[in-house]
Amino acid sequence: MRRADRAPVALALGSVVSGLLAYVLFALLTRGLGAATAAPVSVLWTLWAFAAAAFTFPLQHWITRSVVAGHEGDVRRAAGRVAVLVLLAALAIGVLTWLLRHQLFRRDDAWFPVLAVLVTLGSAAVGVVRGALGGRGRFEAVAWSLVVENGLRCLLVGLLLLAGVHDAVAHGLCLVAGSLVALWPAGLRFTHAGVGESRPFAFLSGAAAGQVISQSALTGGPVLLALLGGSPREVTAMFAALALFRAPYMVALGSAPRLTLRVTQHATAGDRVAIRSFYRTMAALTVMALALAGVLGALLGPAALRLVFGDTVDLGAGVTTVLALGCTLALTNLVLSVGALAQGRAGAVAGAWGVAILVAAGAMALNGLSPLHTSSGGFLAAEIAAAVALTAVTVVAVKSTRTT
Repeated sequence: MRRADRAPVALALGSVVSGLLAYVLFALLTRGLGAATAAPVSVLWTLWAFAAAAFTFPLQHWITRSVVAGHEGDVRRAAGRVAVLVLLAALAIGVLTWLLRHQLFRRDDAWFPVLAVLVTLGSAAVGVVRGALGGRGRFEAVAWSLVVENGLRCLLVGLLLLAGVHDAVAHGLCLVAGSLVALWPAGLRFTHAGVGESRPFAFLSGAAAGQVISQSALTGGPVLLALLGGSPREVTAMFAALALFRAPYMVALGSAPRLTLRVTQHATAGDRVAIRSFYRTMAALTVMALALAGVLGALLGPAALRLVFGDTVDLGAGVTTVLALGCTLALTNLVLSVGALAQGRAGAVAGAWGVAILVAAGAMALNGLSPLHTSSGGFLAAEIAAAVALTAVTVVAVKSTRTT
C-alpha cells in the first residue's frame, strides 16, 4: 500500500485506538479509585476536553493550513505572541479553578488548579505538533501521537494502581503526562519561509469559539437535562447514549488533519471543481448516513445501550433516534467546519454555531415537552441549524475561491 493510501487508514485506526484507550482510562480511574475519589480527576478530564476544543483543534488546523498554503513563516513569526496568549489563558483558567476549587474539585489545596493550567498548556503544545505533522503530510505520525497520548496515560494509571497508589493528584498528573507526546521530534520546528495573509489571532479565536460551542452542543446534553430537572437515571442514560453514538465523530475528529490538507491544497490551487465535488459527495453520504442512523437508532438504539452499559441504562426508541440523528449531523458539521477553516472562514464558523445555539434555545423554550425530550430535541435542533448555517458558509467560501 502506498503512503498516500495508508494515511487515511492510519488516521482512522489511530483515532479508534485512542478512543478505546480513553474508555479504558476512564474505567481504570473509576474502578480503581472509586467514584468519590475519582471525581476531581473527572472534572479535570472535562477541562481537558474543553482545552482541546479551545487550543488543540484551532492551533492544529491553523498550522496545517499555513504550512500547506506555503505560509510556514507566518507560524514562526506569530509563535511568540500565540505562546503568550496561551500562557495568559492557562493562568486565567488556573485562577478561576482555584477560586472555584471547592465546588469543582471538593478540595481546598491548589493541586488541581495547577493541573488545570498544565492540561491547558499541554493541549496547546499537542495542537502545535499535530498541526506541523499534518501540514507536512506525516499522517501516520499524527496517528501515532493520538495513540501514544492516551496509551501513556493508561500505562501510568495502571502502574499507579498496581503499586497501590490511589491519590487523586497522582492520577491527575497521569492525565497531564499524555501531553508529553508534544515532545515529538521536529514537531516544533518551523522555517522562516513563506509569508501569506495570515491573521493568526482572528483565525484562532474564531476556530476556538466555534469548536467550544460545537463541543458544548455535542456533549452538554446531560448537563442541560440535569438543569431542566431530569432524573439522575435519565442523565446517566443520555450521557451513555451520546458516548455511544458519537463514536464515528471521534474517529473523524482524529482524521480531520488530512481533510484540512486536502481542502487547503484545492483552495490554494484555485480548484473550485474539486472542492465542489467533495462537498457534493459529502452531501450524498450525509443523506444516506441520516437514513441509516434513523433506522438503527429506532430499532437497535435502546437494546444497544442496555447491552453496552447495563440494564439500568434505558432510553425509549424515540429519544435514541433523535440522539443518533444529532450525532450523525454533528459528524457532517465537523467536516463542514474543518473545510471552512481550511478556506480561512474561522469567524463565519463561530457565527454559524452561535446562530445554531440561539435556534436551539428558542426551540427548547417553546416546545413544552419533558426535560428529556426538551434536551434531546434541543441537541438535534442545534445540529440541524448548524448544518444549514455551515452549508451557507461553505457555499460562500467555494464561490470566493480564486480560480487559477
